[in-house]
Amino acid sequence: MQTALVILAAGMGSRMKSSKPKVLHEVAGLPLVGHAMRSGAALSPARTVVVTGHGAEAVEAVVAGLDPSAVCVRQTEQLGTGHAVDQARDALDGFEGQVIVLYGDTPFISPETLARMSDSDADVTVLGFETADPEKYGRLVVEGDALMRIVEAKDASPDELEIRLCNSGVISADCATLFNLLSNVGNDNASGEYYLTDVVGLATSKGMSAKVVTCLEEETMGINSRVQLAEAEAVFQRNARVTAMTNGVTLAEPASVYFSHDTAIAADAWVGPNVVFGPGVTVDAGAEIRAFCHLEGCHVGPDAQIGPFARLRPGADLAAKARIGNFVEIKNATIAEGAKVNHLSYVGDASVGEAANIGAGTITCNYDGVMKHRTEIGARSFVGSNTLLVAPVKMGDESMTASGTVVTKDVPDGALAIGRVEAQNKPGFARKLMQILRAKKMKRDS
Repeated sequence: MQTALVILAAGMGSRMKSSKPKVLHEVAGLPLVGHAMRSGAALSPARTVVVTGHGAEAVEAVVAGLDPSAVCVRQTEQLGTGHAVDQARDALDGFEGQVIVLYGDTPFISPETLARMSDSDADVTVLGFETADPEKYGRLVVEGDALMRIVEAKDASPDELEIRLCNSGVISADCATLFNLLSNVGNDNASGEYYLTDVVGLATSKGMSAKVVTCLEEETMGINSRVQLAEAEAVFQRNARVTAMTNGVTLAEPASVYFSHDTAIAADAWVGPNVVFGPGVTVDAGAEIRAFCHLEGCHVGPDAQIGPFARLRPGADLAAKARIGNFVEIKNATIAEGAKVNHLSYVGDASVGEAANIGAGTITCNYDGVMKHRTEIGARSFVGSNTLLVAPVKMGDESMTASGTVVTKDVPDGALAIGRVEAQNKPGFARKLMQILRAKKMKRDS
């Protein structure tokens, strides 16, 4: 059976105290709505519809960047979840299959949970969870395996408030069934809204079946404030650390390592304390990421060694056994197998050849104020300390620069480049200069 997703992303999130739409706040470098889309994408949906409202243009731009095939529809009036889902009616016209309704501010519903919902044989399936503190949640009223109705907390009776099985809001049903039921949903309730949850009671009243699929409470965590956003980040990071270690990655101090939503680290990699992975990082087997490194948009090859205190920026691509040392920054550069950039250097918009050695304080001067230019450093070359490579420039294989050289033209294979101002010694001048300076200081202080 085909599956379609409807993701509700229209909420204002006033408790966020932000001009940014709630669903665009990030957990692990990915907007909340992106987490919902990613979970749903595991089902290979035939259609994805995102219902927007507050900040619609900004949300729609992000959605298009994440999935160009997704269709966005707008809920111009905030009249409840049932009304929000009904805005997707035209976008799903002619679709025959199951619709799963997700929420753009609920990032942790797992693909496995959605798959169990997809496998349900009921006409309507609701995702529920048990909690010790159900106060604010809608309650799932069941008889045996059958779900009879969902009662919002503010509309519940005292007996119904004792129920611990709660509603996550996530629901699935056949497309035609869902929209037929929505056509009969009213707004005779405490909020005057059209509740999506009412489709369950309507379904059972028509002799249809409704069931509950359960998951851990953590999966249903919704984000409505900055505090909850921080709590969600902590949940993600804890789970990501456990997953990494389970998959064979060593984390020397797990609580201090931060992952992005898409960090990919192979088994037998080693990660030291206080390492931060931004989006788009892949690390191969046997690589070592030492303490206090920051990586983003880069690839670290097998058995490479990074840090401590190194920064890999987008476009950095390190081959096997490359070495990037302390206080080194690499940006949009390829570092070939066995090459070393060990100390206090910046290598940007460059290629560094196999087994090359970049000395301390080396800078590729890649930006002229308007354009970026590229530097090529050949295999087995040796760049002396404090060298400035003014791009565009090329050093040949097995070439060399003397320390303190400013390279402004290509260096042929095997050649040595020297470009220094000649040093001159002034005998006795240091003592004379210090005497003059001390005398000036005494005069000023007197």
